[in-house]
This record gives sequence, C-alpha cells and structure tokens, in this order.
Amino acid sequence: MKKLILLLVVVAVIIFFVTRNNNDDVQNEAVNEDVTQDVSAVDSEDLEIKEDMSGVSGTYEAYSPEKLAFADEGNVVIFFRASWCPSCKALNEDIKDSLGNIPENLVILDADYDEETEMKQKYGVTTQHTLVQVDSEGTMIQKWSGGSTLESIIEKL
Repeated sequence: MKKLILLLVVVAVIIFFVTRNNNDDVQNEAVNEDVTQDVSAVDSEDLEIKEDMSGVSGTYEAYSPEKLAFADEGNVVIFFRASWCPSCKALNEDIKDSLGNIPENLVILDADYDEETEMKQKYGVTTQHTLVQVDSEGTMIQKWSGGSTLESIIEKL
C-alpha cells in the first residue's frame, strides 16, 4: 500500500511539472511574439537618434594602434597603467567612475605597462602611471606622469 501511495505521489508531481512547463512555454511564446512586434514597430528615426548620441562623450578603451586615428578629430592620450600600481588603480577607477564626463573630443587608451615594452621605448616611458598625448600618426605631443583624476588629464590638454 505504501508503495502504491508513493507511486501516485511521484506520478502527480511529474504531471504537475509537465503541465506547468507547457503553460510556461505557451506564455513565453506569447511574450516573444509581443516583443518581436514591438521591436519591428521601432522606426528608423529612433535608431538615428541613438546613433547621434554616441558622440556625446569621449571614451576610455583598450589600446590598439588603429585607435590613434581618433587624433584627427580630437585628443588621444595613452595611459600606461600597471595592475599592481596603486596610483594607476586610483586614476583608472576615477576615469571609469567619470566616463560620462570625458569630453567628446578625448579618447583615453589604456595600455598595459608590463606588456607594451616597444611602445614604452618609443615614448620613453620609464615609470607606470605615465600618460602620453599622441597625434594620429602616433607621434608624441606631450608626456607626463601622475594625476589621480580624469580632471587632471583634461587640464593637461
């Protein structure tokens, strides 16, 4: 008798979960259809507005040589930063906390001090927490060390 009751309970639980999952699938399909319709209703004018907003502030991003071309439109500063350097960490955090305050004509490129040995030699970088402003050809305009805020970078330019 106990085995029969146990078997009935197991069957009831299985039936419960199967019907529940089927109902969830039906609800999910309905939601997916609504979302698809909502997305297709967005017109191209809305997309253009979002594209125009992309230039509202400058950026802080990983270094790569092709990003030097941004200097044709504004200022490019390479931040030679080491993960183990306390003052580098402070500036890095301040920049990240202030992303919306980076002027639209400024691109800050994050360069790993320990990995970018050729680039350090090119710009004469001998200490971490060095910043180098460059033109679109990668030619150094100015170099400085220190500063713990985004504002300190902006003031140098």
